[in-house]
Amino acid sequence: MKKTFERREPRSQKTKGEGPRRERHDERPRGKPVRAEKPARNETPAKAARQDAAAAPAAETRPLIRRSGERPAERVPVILESTGAGDFHLIDSGQGLKLEQYGPYRIVRPEAQALWQPSLAPHVWEGADAIFTGDTDEDGMGRWRFPKVALGETWPLSLLDVDFLGRFTAFRHVGVFPEQIVHWSWVKAQAERAGRPIRVLNLFGYTGVASLVAAAAGAEVTHVDASKKAIGWARENQALSRLERAPIRWICEDAMKFILREERRGNRYDIILADPPKFGRGPNGEVFHLFEQLPLMLDVCREILSPDAIGLVLTAYSIRASFYSIHELMRETMRGAGGVVESGELVIREAGLDGKSHGRALSTSLFSRWVRA
Repeated sequence: MKKTFERREPRSQKTKGEGPRRERHDERPRGKPVRAEKPARNETPAKAARQDAAAAPAAETRPLIRRSGERPAERVPVILESTGAGDFHLIDSGQGLKLEQYGPYRIVRPEAQALWQPSLAPHVWEGADAIFTGDTDEDGMGRWRFPKVALGETWPLSLLDVDFLGRFTAFRHVGVFPEQIVHWSWVKAQAERAGRPIRVLNLFGYTGVASLVAAAAGAEVTHVDASKKAIGWARENQALSRLERAPIRWICEDAMKFILREERRGNRYDIILADPPKFGRGPNGEVFHLFEQLPLMLDVCREILSPDAIGLVLTAYSIRASFYSIHELMRETMRGAGGVVESGELVIREAGLDGKSHGRALSTSLFSRWVRA
């Protein structure tokens, strides 16, 4: 397993104010990859989202709790860096693209953060097994091109001793977000050293890799995602990892609705992972807007943390804000809880063709996490 480590930058160092844009799409292609018809020019994704929200059922809510007590200590900026793990590493990046190794395949995908020139020669990039083409907008569909030979829809992968399926989706994703390796490694370490089965809640859990890593380390896991297809994919991964008997609850539901119900029922968790999209939709048409609902989401998460809670982890994509915005929100949310709030960026370090080189750092997202000191 390749090394994952944490590097803390001095407080005076500045970091950029906006993380990369990324949307979550759980649809899986059926058979041959296809290109979807583009909407009319006047139907932008933002306009479509507003129209959807207007027609959606009212989101469940409650007033925010006014917190008292001291804010937690802080560590900023913190840069959590991964050079990959298991079957994944970032080979090279540049000119708005990234070249990645996923098991036996080298894959080229769009990456808006890669503003520089590639380090490796063009023939290395041209030798990729799969290249995503088409709409390069984060919420746009496209198709995969296979320059050498047509590949199947899925293939086996392994990260942090967990097996799962990679899959070529019409939204460029492959079923795992490797920038999260640093958070998964942290959860794994907490579960292994706890001396008891800790309870982990994984919100917006997608294909379940984080849930499987936690369960394999001895945690009792509740996995929540609004997509039936994503839950189905996660169950496939559970079987592939031979963790069918692991204590995992798979719940297809709107995340906000679920945590509000858990609050009313008095259920508590030791670790909560939240990886929300900028915009999402629940199974019954519920609409999630990150900026509008993030304060309440964290407020409710605070209430369902156990008395011996270990951590609350938030990853934020697609927001036009500095990590300080979510950092200060997390500190206000956790007033009186003690501990420390760490915030900054998740980055993946280029590792070259051999997976061992020390290349450039590619920023992927913002994060903030409260941990018990």
